[in-house]
Amino acid sequence: MIERTSGRKHWDDFWKRDRDLSEIYDNDGRIPEEILKCMDVRDAVVMEVGAATARDSVIFAEKGAISVALDYSHEALRLAREAAQRANVQLLLVCGDALALPFRDASIDLVFHQGVLEHFRDPMPLLHENVRVLKDDGTVLVDVPQTVHIYTLIKKVLIAMNVWFAGWETQFTPRQLADLLREAGLEPESTYGRFFSPSLAYKILRELMMKLGIRMPLRPVLLPPVHRFRSNLRRKVEASFLGPKLGYIIGIIAGKKRDT
Repeated sequence: MIERTSGRKHWDDFWKRDRDLSEIYDNDGRIPEEILKCMDVRDAVVMEVGAATARDSVIFAEKGAISVALDYSHEALRLAREAAQRANVQLLLVCGDALALPFRDASIDLVFHQGVLEHFRDPMPLLHENVRVLKDDGTVLVDVPQTVHIYTLIKKVLIAMNVWFAGWETQFTPRQLADLLREAGLEPESTYGRFFSPSLAYKILRELMMKLGIRMPLRPVLLPPVHRFRSNLRRKVEASFLGPKLGYIIGIIAGKKRDT
């Protein structure tokens, strides 16, 4: 049986597609939204690991943070530079390895990554590096795909067919992710979940149409009252205990364990 991997070529190929930055889905601002609930990022050193388009880092820079966007894909960093230029903010762009971060011990106030941990068959070296560079009172946010979702089933089929865009990835339940963070020396403080917006079905259809040269809206609004109702309902469910259990994405915010 062939063991699939997720390597630099997968990401260079993915990010150099002939697609404007405005045609690429962002994270709906979920990471800044969650972080800003628990910390003030003004003058904080904030590092995004596996930054890709770095649009979350741009938001933190707009809030006054010293934003570092790290990725090992030159194509991803090209898009990150474009995002920073469009927003007229300063980002420190670093081409580096997430398993050997080019930063001193205890030098970063906030380390976060979205869509990164699931691409490592052994996630602990990455998490240990997060902890190493984190200040004693710093914060880590880890955002990953959730196990119990139709997205996972589709992904597994595409990986088996060797047509998954990232080559390989896994997924986590909230408990599995929390246990990994504790093992790495972190103490989970809060957990969140998010659903697709727009729907997974629409995103798949849009991607297929783009391959045929047909461009569809990024976020369609056919009937505004229905759209508002669905958005409000989704946000209420996400904010409930069902969010981390049923969402396609889960995230955990954690701090360094305190010596007792």
